[in-house]
Amino acid sequence: MEIDLIALQTEAEAAGKQCLVGAVILNEQGQAFVQKRALTRKLWPGCWDTAGGHVEPGETFEEALRREIREETGWKLKRIVEVIGFYDGQTDNGEKVYEADFLVEIAGDLEHPQIEWSKNSEFRWIGLDEIEILRESRKEADIFIYELVKKGLERAEQLAPKRLP
Repeated sequence: MEIDLIALQTEAEAAGKQCLVGAVILNEQGQAFVQKRALTRKLWPGCWDTAGGHVEPGETFEEALRREIREETGWKLKRIVEVIGFYDGQTDNGEKVYEADFLVEIAGDLEHPQIEWSKNSEFRWIGLDEIEILRESRKEADIFIYELVKKGLERAEQLAPKRLP
């Protein structure tokens, strides 16, 4: 079943929601990229996060995804593997949001991401065997990211035999 991302985005914006994108970025080993938010961040300080952010006016989900990945890591979106989820709710500060989350593959120097160090304190590549680290602060944001990355990694495992030659 094809998902009409434009219609979903239009509906969310018409309802006064800020649209967001999130990317579970995979490397060739099937691990996911995560970064820890700096303690100075207003929202979810010290929590693990994926690349992503706000959809700017006039951008589609895919355009925002490309931009956010480039801004936060220096990498290029190679392909969207699939949409892995949506979040329709609000942030800790009460902002109504609608987030589309994607499982993606990227191109670039995966060992040396261009992290926004003013916003993040560390990064790592994790597999399902290390997923529990995403729950270390036990904040609601960590649980959301834990569930998102877990879903992405599990889906990547399901797709792996199809991706191999």
